[in-house]
Amino acid sequence: MSDTTLKPSRASMSAGKRNWLVTAALFAAAVVGSLVVGEGSLVYEIFVSPFLFVVEAPDLFVQVIWEGLVAGTLYALLGLGFVLIFKASGVFNFAQGIMVVFGALSLVGFYAAGIPAILSLLLSIAMMYVLAWTVERVVLRPLVNQDPLILFMATIGLTYFLIGFGEFIFGGEPKTMITEEIGLPSGSYSFDFMGGFVSLQKLDIAAAVIAAILVGCLAVFFNKTKVGRALRAVADDHQAALSVGITLRQIWVIVWFAAGIVALTTGIMWGARSDVSFALQIVALKALPVIILGGLTSIPGAIIGGLIIGISEKLAEFYWGPLVGGSIESWVPYFIALGFLWFRPQGLFGEKIIDRI
Repeated sequence: MSDTTLKPSRASMSAGKRNWLVTAALFAAAVVGSLVVGEGSLVYEIFVSPFLFVVEAPDLFVQVIWEGLVAGTLYALLGLGFVLIFKASGVFNFAQGIMVVFGALSLVGFYAAGIPAILSLLLSIAMMYVLAWTVERVVLRPLVNQDPLILFMATIGLTYFLIGFGEFIFGGEPKTMITEEIGLPSGSYSFDFMGGFVSLQKLDIAAAVIAAILVGCLAVFFNKTKVGRALRAVADDHQAALSVGITLRQIWVIVWFAAGIVALTTGIMWGARSDVSFALQIVALKALPVIILGGLTSIPGAIIGGLIIGISEKLAEFYWGPLVGGSIESWVPYFIALGFLWFRPQGLFGEKIIDRI
């Protein structure tokens, strides 16, 4: 035999070394994985434990989903107010949050003055119309054809004016919403579910139904009525709408009044779940992730975005919140919105803007 037949080739030796290295790497990965992903580890608590908990307690999972749907419905109403005004006037209404508070405080204030509950509700609706007319006359009309940034700054000024005016009229202390007086139900329904039970608050059911009816009415109004078609025409092109005789000022009053009705409804529902105070306007900031997800010009987007945010924050708070001490539902929606800004800045249903050079 020659020496070449006795000695292994370099290729076979290299292959052997590679096999040993791969085997050692896999063994090390298995050891590290068993230590890192083992029960009680951080990776296990984040990626395994919550899903096991869903299987073990499906009734709690359904309960969390329901609460997320209710919160998402109210977030959708908040986002809808922003979308309505932006579509018709091109203004990002920073004052939508304080409009929610102002509407709720008006209802409580009228009732506290001795006015019957239903009449107080009607007067609150009238108050939102007066606010819409005043905004158009005092804020929007002098700033027609100005830069959108100027109009945005004007809505910031409107916000702080309404805060000061509201504190002067209604006071700054929290107030209780008149839920039973205006016919909103109390109590809950409970039923057995897969070895546990699920509890549905009647108020939450009423909030979801009222929100769905309001969204449906707005959809019919925008798509089936003459005024609604005029609103969509203004949203598409202001100058073209003016050229065919559509009155821009009247349209602005109508759309701000519609946003005021949405704000009043949202204020009643949120106020029924907690006290009515000026801190309630912070809840309106949750509309920002909603319109980022759905798109600033899309009404269906506001609805779907609200549901996504509501369900996501409740799931995150219940299943992953204990890992960091809780209260993550206050920032999880903004984290989700940031992800959408990276990959789809216009949102799920927003219009993609193409600038031609």
